Amino acid sequence: MPSYCFDVILARMNGEAIPKCIEKYPNIPNENYPLFVTWKKGYNKDLRGCIGTFSRDLSLHQGLHDYAQNSAFKDSRFQPINHSEVSALHCGVSILVKFEPAENYRDWIIGIHGIRIDFQQYGRRLSAVYLPEVAEEQGWEHTETIDHLMRKGGFEGHITETDRFAISIERFQSEKVNLSFDEYVLYKKQKGLPIPITSHKNGFFKNHRRH
Repeated sequence: MPSYCFDVILARMNGEAIPKCIEKYPNIPNENYPLFVTWKKGYNKDLRGCIGTFSRDLSLHQGLHDYAQNSAFKDSRFQPINHSEVSALHCGVSILVKFEPAENYRDWIIGIHGIRIDFQQYGRRLSAVYLPEVAEEQGWEHTETIDHLMRKGGFEGHITETDRFAISIERFQSEKVNLSFDEYVLYKKQKGLPIPITSHKNGFFKNHRRH
């Protein structure tokens, strides 16, 4: 799945037709799943883009096609990913499963559950989501995680315990696959498929086939 995401953004950058998932990776199932695509960069794996959907009406093939691009080029927190960055990228695809309501803001397990919150402030309906790995990677406990997530969703002012208990929380788990650009190139070589080669001098990609 991450390999196809690399295919998608490279085709987009090079002005080529984006390949269909079924043609490139016929073994990827095409059932409907909520999913997120995450791009990170460099040795420290700094976040470079992450967008997904909770919709259960989108096929996996279409979801990978759409959210590989949305997360790479349309995450409003970042500039669009460019050619010069691709060789340092890591792609993660999270398939979301086991959705269930949480009783309160502490009713989830760090490192196991992701959480989606819904709340209101000043008549506004607000929401935000963290994938399961976020709190663990940041070293946050429940209260800190919730406060960051409420800020992400648009909460203004001081957050009280009453505010935390007032939010609606849905917890979920994910099945995640990660792939670095180097691993992507190796995979292509092993399959005898065209390999995108980047020139560090000008950041321009061309398709080459392994001989």
